[in-house]
Amino acid sequence: MALQEQEDQNNDNEEFHGEEQNGKEEEHKPSAFTGLRRNDSLDVEAGNLSTTPNHSKNEDWKKMMALAFQSLGIVYGDIGTSPLYVFSSTFTDGIKDKDDILGVLSLIYYTITLIPLVKYVLIVLRANDNGDGGTFALYSLICRHSKVGLMPSQQAEDRDVSNFNLELPNRRSQRASKLKAILETTMFAKYFLLVATMLGTAMVIGDGILTPCISVLSAVSGLKQATSSLDDGKIAWISVAILILLFMVQRFGTDKVGYTFAPIITIWFICIATIGIFNFCKYDPLVFKAINPIYIVHYFRRNGKTAWISLGGVVLCVTGVEALFADVGHFSVRSIQISMCSMVYPSLIIAYSGQASYLRQHMDDVSNTFYKSIPETFYWPMFVIAILAAIIASQAMISGAFSIIQQSLSLGCFPRVKIIQTSTKYEGQVYVPEMNYIIMIACVVITLVFQNTSKIGNAYGIAVVFVMTLTSAFIVLIMIMIWKLNIVLVILYILVLGSIELLYLSSVLYKFNDGGYIPVGFAVFLVAIMIIWNYVYRMKYMYEMEHKVPTERMTEIVADPNLRRVPGLALFYSELVKGIPPIFEHYINNVPALHSVLVFVSLKSLPISKVPRDERFLFRRVGPPELLLFRCVARYGYKETWSNEHETFESLLVQGLKEFIKREGLKGNEEIEKEVGVVEKEMELGVVHLLGESEVVAKNGASFWKRMVIDYAYHYMKRNLRQQDEVFTIPRHRLLKVGMNIEL
Repeated sequence: MALQEQEDQNNDNEEFHGEEQNGKEEEHKPSAFTGLRRNDSLDVEAGNLSTTPNHSKNEDWKKMMALAFQSLGIVYGDIGTSPLYVFSSTFTDGIKDKDDILGVLSLIYYTITLIPLVKYVLIVLRANDNGDGGTFALYSLICRHSKVGLMPSQQAEDRDVSNFNLELPNRRSQRASKLKAILETTMFAKYFLLVATMLGTAMVIGDGILTPCISVLSAVSGLKQATSSLDDGKIAWISVAILILLFMVQRFGTDKVGYTFAPIITIWFICIATIGIFNFCKYDPLVFKAINPIYIVHYFRRNGKTAWISLGGVVLCVTGVEALFADVGHFSVRSIQISMCSMVYPSLIIAYSGQASYLRQHMDDVSNTFYKSIPETFYWPMFVIAILAAIIASQAMISGAFSIIQQSLSLGCFPRVKIIQTSTKYEGQVYVPEMNYIIMIACVVITLVFQNTSKIGNAYGIAVVFVMTLTSAFIVLIMIMIWKLNIVLVILYILVLGSIELLYLSSVLYKFNDGGYIPVGFAVFLVAIMIIWNYVYRMKYMYEMEHKVPTERMTEIVADPNLRRVPGLALFYSELVKGIPPIFEHYINNVPALHSVLVFVSLKSLPISKVPRDERFLFRRVGPPELLLFRCVARYGYKETWSNEHETFESLLVQGLKEFIKREGLKGNEEIEKEVGVVEKEMELGVVHLLGESEVVAKNGASFWKRMVIDYAYHYMKRNLRQQDEVFTIPRHRLLKVGMNIEL
């Protein structure tokens, strides 16, 4: 490992001192801020955390049911509104045979049962990352159990973190070791996993674009039944007005209206189930015979290729299923399982059965099945509830897109955008202004161009099925490498669920020219941006590692008689976790002055979702104690932002610094109190934020591809996106930017 070897050559015989990791729970609770007693290796210590479970294992029943109820509004809005458009998207050319309805209903039964219920509720939810889920959770689990991470800030020492080591003793460890060795020794495998994660991320963001389009458009299309004067164009414009309003209120955060989500979605599920029972009893109670999979066989025999193509519409019955896993961090595994099994699954089965019963008597109404099947008395109440449910479904996916952008940004895989924490009550509720308006414009354009749910459904299907397939691929790796399941169970998973998802994927890809190109094109564009940004980010980090300032040179710099020590406390920011960044020497050469107290701050992202707040900061000295020079690593998980603390970042950091000085044990009590007093005094005089802004350029002789990536693509993104001080919300009057050119 290049980074580790470089550090080993320059570690100046630093000695690690900390709690030993014996695979057992620590007997003592860590102090508010971790202190180091000697010249410790901050590099190793930066990877050590104590186990702090995110979810209690002994949740009482009342709290569990409350979480299950709340999850209805956040998790199930998308899959809950799928009855609005599934039958119309499946039978795009009308129903040719009455028994085709039973074939499609049977497909819906088994799709909802096997994918959301069996795959996600019973299997995938087990792969949560300390209570959190989603594509990045799966990737981080794999990274923690094998050296496949390409992020330059992730070092081998991170594997010493207690809650990284999740392996269980098992006789099947030999197979797991072989797979781990393949992943660790093959660069292609490392890049493939990273790019696959980026692609999954891009598809989830694509979901955030397509869900509002198809949900709102499907709900508003119910107006056609009330008045014949509304055509597709007018319906599209009404939908656009609702969408614009939805995106305009995003900056207020879901916390302001979130308390209404669960009751509305609960009413929605009760209503569609009630209407389903009514239609089932009134029109054709025998549709339940579709539970027999023989009707699927007959459906394919009658329709052949047409039946295969129609699978792209059937799979829309599980849209939003990824939210079951992605949003588990806001609730708990058991609460998601309870809400799915007790309310969502039975309501959807009954709703689709009722629609099928209605269609058996009214085959010509398939293009607007949902609203046509509603009894006339309940039409307007259901229309209002459908609009509200569609907005909630859209809100959930938009919020999910913001959250996954935050995760990508924390791991160096996304250009700098501003992340705003919209709730002090709920973690993970964020707002990304730039992406909000990009997604809004995309929604408006797609809605006005297509004006109906048929082609949007084709696009939606690709995004949904691709993310499901990617999740299955990651789950197979986890089954073998981490869970160490019997190979028979792994093969059974691949043969049953894997083959079903690949069949659906082949169907939706067939409709590439009929709207399917939208999510694919968007994903390719977004992945290209992420790859370029991540590539330059890693190259820049490697350059700083190779040119970092040695300890001997730091001593020479501070001992220079021409160097002045000015009052105040300075925080010098750098992404470099190991050593002093080269930009510091560049700064001293141009500004021969140093603040009385200087802390080199490194923001480090660990491949876990959250870092306990009392283990956020780690400190060590740089040089002799009288210099008052320190290094600090501020550690964050991929679901956290550094500016989301209730207290200011600098106050927490200085508090941790004082605690470190007190616990260090290098001086007597009187000298310790004196040094703490100096730190407090210098902070009162003023805190200055020194922010390194390195300008990267391709060096002479670089290849054409490298020049295009660095000098044009990367620079264009950097110029048109927010600067670091805007992202970190550093006060302008206390900010000093330090510039430096780097040739890569």
